[in-house]
Amino acid sequence: MDHHPIVFSLIGLTVGAYEKESKALQLLKIIWEDIAKRPKNEIDRILRGLADPIVDSDNSFDSIKSKKSGRRHYSSRIMFIAAEKGNITFLVELIRRYPDLIWKVNDHNMSIFHIAVIYRYEGIYNLLNEIGSMKDLITSLRDDDGNNILHLAGMITTTDRLAVVSGAALQMQRELLWFKEVSEAIPSSYKEQKNKHGLTPREVFTLEHKKLIKEGEKWLKYTASQCMVVATLIATIVFAAAFTIPGGYNQTNGIPIFYRKAIFIAFVVSDAMSLFLSSTSILTFLSILTSRYAERDFVESLPTKLMLGISTLFLSITAMMITFSVSFFILYNKEMKWVPILLGVFALVPVLVYVVLQYRVLADVVRSTYGSKYLFKPKKRILYYVNPRV
Repeated sequence: MDHHPIVFSLIGLTVGAYEKESKALQLLKIIWEDIAKRPKNEIDRILRGLADPIVDSDNSFDSIKSKKSGRRHYSSRIMFIAAEKGNITFLVELIRRYPDLIWKVNDHNMSIFHIAVIYRYEGIYNLLNEIGSMKDLITSLRDDDGNNILHLAGMITTTDRLAVVSGAALQMQRELLWFKEVSEAIPSSYKEQKNKHGLTPREVFTLEHKKLIKEGEKWLKYTASQCMVVATLIATIVFAAAFTIPGGYNQTNGIPIFYRKAIFIAFVVSDAMSLFLSSTSILTFLSILTSRYAERDFVESLPTKLMLGISTLFLSITAMMITFSVSFFILYNKEMKWVPILLGVFALVPVLVYVVLQYRVLADVVRSTYGSKYLFKPKKRILYYVNPRV
């Protein structure tokens, strides 16, 4: 029985966390246990799949080269298709029962780890750290164009993989983190290796990411300028509110009429906090607008400033709404208490709207800036994970 079509169809079905025992994963285990018992050449044949047909009318360089050398291409190799789709569950299951698969290369002399770098699948790439010193032999591989694994990290990934995070600046940050991680995982001599085009990995990265840097700069400046306008308006409003306090001043001594009330203290504190936070937000966004926008600034400096600016803007809006609500509690503390309560409820609307509209951006910034520290440092090993229930 030819298991190739069945195994191939399971690639798309076994996506998900390894711990989740789906029916597709259970079926894969059963089939793969049977395949793993077969001779090595038969296992290789099943995993290699069918050879690409050679069309006589195809005059491309690869086709002519294949005809002369007699070498066949296998673009439907199961494990490399799984790597391109980021199906780590499928790959882990195969490698556990047949560890030699980590040495396999495709028609372009690339391993699954090279594919993972191209498509930015950190889950697959992190498996390198579980195979010990053998990873040095794998990372030394170079493709048909002379690119080592750091060259591949320097190439910009596909549009759909860039879209994993929102905003060109955060996408640039993720690309830089990948290049930095791969650079630290290989011998220093690889960093100066040149491909067939005479380019080092750093030169490839700079050349490939010119457009993304410009888009990141444009995105950050637009976001910062728009948020800065809002922060300036808030600062103006709360500054004026500090001198137009509810109830007014005592005409004799100039002391606020309600200064002894605790609710008045809440008004003063919330108004002052709104002013301080909005001023901080203004200065933060101003620093973004005046940044150099060098490559290294996208790693931590610019995302941290953006996160600080958006966070302080949100807190200043919240404090402003508290100030607004408290002022009515001061004025209507004896009669018609339903008025400040109703207005206080409505004051929550702008805060909630801001959270809904800006949550995605803020979450992406926080995840990219702080969550990226654990992007290549998973909490647990999965390649040699043993289910305690077994």
